[in-house]
Amino acid sequence: MYLDAELAAALPTLPDLHIHDLPEARARMRELAARAEGPPRIEVLVADHEVPGMDGNFVPVRVCTPPKVTGLLPALLLLHGGGFVMGDLETATTQAMDLCSQVDAVVVGVGYRLAPEHPYPAALHDCEAVLRWIASEHDGLGVDAARIGVYGMSAGGGLAAALTLLIRDRGGAPLCFQLLDAPEVDDRLDTTSMRRFGDTPLWNHADAVLSWRHYLRGIDGAIPAYAAPARADDLSNLPPAYVSVYENDPLRDEGLAYASSLLNAGVSVELHLFPGTFHRSAIITGAAVSRRQAAETLDALRRGLNLVK
Repeated sequence: MYLDAELAAALPTLPDLHIHDLPEARARMRELAARAEGPPRIEVLVADHEVPGMDGNFVPVRVCTPPKVTGLLPALLLLHGGGFVMGDLETATTQAMDLCSQVDAVVVGVGYRLAPEHPYPAALHDCEAVLRWIASEHDGLGVDAARIGVYGMSAGGGLAAALTLLIRDRGGAPLCFQLLDAPEVDDRLDTTSMRRFGDTPLWNHADAVLSWRHYLRGIDGAIPAYAAPARADDLSNLPPAYVSVYENDPLRDEGLAYASSLLNAGVSVELHLFPGTFHRSAIITGAAVSRRQAAETLDALRRGLNLVK
């Protein structure tokens, strides 16, 4: 396994986020997010809302808006990672504020429900409800309804991919762009990278097994593509995508395959594999490869949300 030297040097500082002990993993993820807290590059306006959900519940969201807004801005639906079982609105806040301060978009973080307490389709229903809320409330939010994108990492990337399929099939607010960062999209766990990486940092094969077991709990029969987008037979007529994958990540090959399937279906795709990296290694922000990834992600978002003239 080739590791970038700067990332390898930082390995002893990383928390154990493996999910065999889920309560402990959730606590460590919250601690990791708290350590990452810091002021955004510019002050942003933050407002919390509770969005009526699809199942009679309410979905907490955090709306970050750039100050001194003139005219309507694009919106970015931000779906946090955590294997469908970890993470919440608080763990996504720093990223949401930072993106808002750099991309000039209204960034909406989503506190979707987690498995195993709330298995599929709860999280996807929550994401759908928030997207439809953004579209219906776009004037009050200062949002251009024609420029709504979605950005998800890991399980959030899987939810983002599933959401694009759902909206295509059921109608509603069109998404103009999808950014899938190490997307978790294939429950079959049969790729080379999934079989190879059993002891990688932050996420490994055993985590993936547990993640899908929790998320798909209670499903009898065929797994729907809205749960595992890699199972979709038709990926046509989806929004343009930027897909990023990490070299030493069990999710690497399913991300590569999903990007290829999108491209074969006629979807415009930009794909980048970052060498020497591992799942979530971008949290080591000082490493040169992490800085490059962050810069490219911002550039992709600006282009995808039509902020580049």
